[in-house]
Amino acid sequence: MHFETKEDTDCPIQDLFVAISDFESFERSAIRRGVDVQRHGDTAAPRDGLYWDVTFNFRGSERRVRIDVADYDVPNTISFAAVGNGMSGDLKVDLMALSAQRTRMTVRVDLKPKTLAARLLLQSLKLARNKLNRKFRTRVAEFARQTEERQARSA
Repeated sequence: MHFETKEDTDCPIQDLFVAISDFESFERSAIRRGVDVQRHGDTAAPRDGLYWDVTFNFRGSERRVRIDVADYDVPNTISFAAVGNGMSGDLKVDLMALSAQRTRMTVRVDLKPKTLAARLLLQSLKLARNKLNRKFRTRVAEFARQTEERQARSA
């Protein structure tokens, strides 16, 4: 299953990269939503084996996922590889400077089942694909808008 969206922001590429690599902020956001997050490694050196063990409930079952930083190329790309509960996934965020004050952010998510149970779960998600795509695009757009607002306040 594949999701992808692009969002143009009125932020310099460096500022947007700082926002997408603010791991502590994402951890706090997940914890507020009831997710158990255990970080391993140093956020100051994400290339050196930074990963998270994440536990959450989804559809009545406890899910455990390990999320590794797969690529960290300042200020162009961050990608993550996730494995757990019979499924693997990749999240990649690419940034491209359109001008000194404008950046295009491309976010891609790929999920792959490794077990029959995971294949059935993905099949049920595919039935709601349009709704999930809409939510995905809305969340990425909201993140971009909030980052623009923060950058405008600090300027």
